[in-house]
Amino acid sequence: MVQTITHGREQTLPLEHPRTGPSIFNDQKMKLGLFGSNCSGGLCMTDAPTTYEITWDHTKSIAQKADRLGMEAMVPVARWKGFGGNVNFNGTNFETFTWAAGIAEATEQITVFTTTHIPTVHPVVAANMAVTNDHIAQGRFGMNLVMGWFTPEMGMFNPKQLEHDERYVYGGEWLELVERLWTAEGEFDFDGTYFQAKNLESEPKPVQDPRPVLINAGNSASGTDFSAKYVDINFASLDMEKMADYTKEIKRKAREEYQRTISTMTYGLIVCRDTEAEAKRDHQRIIDEGDWPGARNLMSIIGMESQSFNEQIEKFQERFIAGWAGQPLVGTPEQVVEGFQQLSDHGMEGMIMGFLDYNEEIDQFGEQVMPLMREAGLRH
Repeated sequence: MVQTITHGREQTLPLEHPRTGPSIFNDQKMKLGLFGSNCSGGLCMTDAPTTYEITWDHTKSIAQKADRLGMEAMVPVARWKGFGGNVNFNGTNFETFTWAAGIAEATEQITVFTTTHIPTVHPVVAANMAVTNDHIAQGRFGMNLVMGWFTPEMGMFNPKQLEHDERYVYGGEWLELVERLWTAEGEFDFDGTYFQAKNLESEPKPVQDPRPVLINAGNSASGTDFSAKYVDINFASLDMEKMADYTKEIKRKAREEYQRTISTMTYGLIVCRDTEAEAKRDHQRIIDEGDWPGARNLMSIIGMESQSFNEQIEKFQERFIAGWAGQPLVGTPEQVVEGFQQLSDHGMEGMIMGFLDYNEEIDQFGEQVMPLMREAGLRH
């Protein structure tokens, strides 16, 4: 049981949604963003040809294009160690707090997230880094909270990896300390199971009142409980037919068990071409030229250590190669929009996307897909 002792006025976080402020809370029916554009490969574990590269000019260009298109979110992948195999997927990457600071300064309206594996950053440090980013972004910064699932990577920080469910208990206490640092006036003491400290303080406070946007992609029982209790948006990797029940249940849990509301979004790979045949050909090429040794490394670790993905490992092997196991949308612009409509009909309020070639394909997306989304009533 976390006990906090404050010296000064206590502040509590509001429980009710909707929030206002950053673009991620706007009234678009289908919110859009980019996922993983700070890491080599993005969402594609493949040798398929692409101009995508991890340079600052390149990643900044991608973010600025998304910003000009009016997209709502830039979400990076936090990675400290690649997955081996032929391409060492995600092994070359920009660290996400500093990446977010640079992207925030280079953009105007899009909500810029950091992704943090909670065991890698002390809450006192994380709280101040997040506030700094929120000030740089002028109130359009958010945090994607990950519990630290990749054991070889976590071993770079601490040789002992907590068991799956305990990671979420640890994450809850970590976040409660961070939120106290964001909101408490003056000094306070913190006496928890994992963190104990005296005379804590943190200034300035976030631009967003009372805190930056929080997201989480836990889909296991522990993950959905964490999301329902703490965050604004849960990201789910699911079959289309499971989405409606999933979104209904996590929103019920947030409302009935924690007296708050939560949004749901998904992620996945977009392969949009002028013809269906071209789209299917290029999607298949990503798979055919995929890094299967690296994919086996990734799937083995996820299957053993991430309950969020247990049921999907065997069924979605190719989706790890082409889209990090997210929901793929493959086809013509019209077919891609039909896919977005299905996601919306099944309860998803947005999608963060990957492309084989972000910088090139986002132009086509803006020219051909966005107008059709407006015609369909998914965007305005």
